[in-house]
Amino acid sequence: MLIDSHCHLDYFHGDDLAAVLARAGDAGIGEMVSISTRLDQAPALIALASEHAQLWCTVGVHPHHVAEAPLAEEAALVALAAHPRVIGIGESGLDYFYDRAPRPRQQESFRIHIRAARAARVPLVIHARDADDDIAAILREESEAGGAFAFLLHCFSSGRALAETALELGGYVSFSGMLTFPKSDAIRDIARAIPAERLLVETDAPYLAPVPHRGKRNEPAFVVHTARKLAEIRGLDAAALASLTVANFRRLFTKTG
Repeated sequence: MLIDSHCHLDYFHGDDLAAVLARAGDAGIGEMVSISTRLDQAPALIALASEHAQLWCTVGVHPHHVAEAPLAEEAALVALAAHPRVIGIGESGLDYFYDRAPRPRQQESFRIHIRAARAARVPLVIHARDADDDIAAILREESEAGGAFAFLLHCFSSGRALAETALELGGYVSFSGMLTFPKSDAIRDIARAIPAERLLVETDAPYLAPVPHRGKRNEPAFVVHTARKLAEIRGLDAAALASLTVANFRRLFTKTG
């Protein structure tokens, strides 16, 4: 069994969603986490996860959307995270590539999500793009000020220094279909060096479909290709990689255990 630790199932509807979930099951994907990008998604994501035993969800606001509404309140995030199908907070973080929201507002939202994750005792799912230094600095500052918290750098495409900071602070690192792209040698080198007990896999569906589906709509079934590549990089067989990443998922997302 594999687990897709990060996908966006709200992009799929009706019969299409049913078919996507069926293909995931046929491919051996036992569980999936549908990730929030806006707080007003929470009721629908929780309902979806409650309807399907193999689904979990998170609650939070993506950095792209933090200027569209008042900032999420820590207490509201903590209250939503109390639901048994909500296993994490996020995705939150910083995105300086698109800069769709002012950077100070992204940073404030990121800190709120960190504090909510710590208070709720669930992991924070972190989006990091072209913001390595500020991500690392905020992680350090919040850890020193409020204590350690669980977190995951999702869809890792950052530099080695951010990976090392995350590992030092107890974080986990997840790899997406980008791991299979021909020009992703630097990401593969980092994936090779991450401690085995901190690795996860994901699709980020419907984005970033792995080779051999690159350029098509991604879906959870395709996480098998990322897992296969990660196993190859690590010198493991597919079953060992699956067992390893599932164990890591359970250790990080403790509510799924």
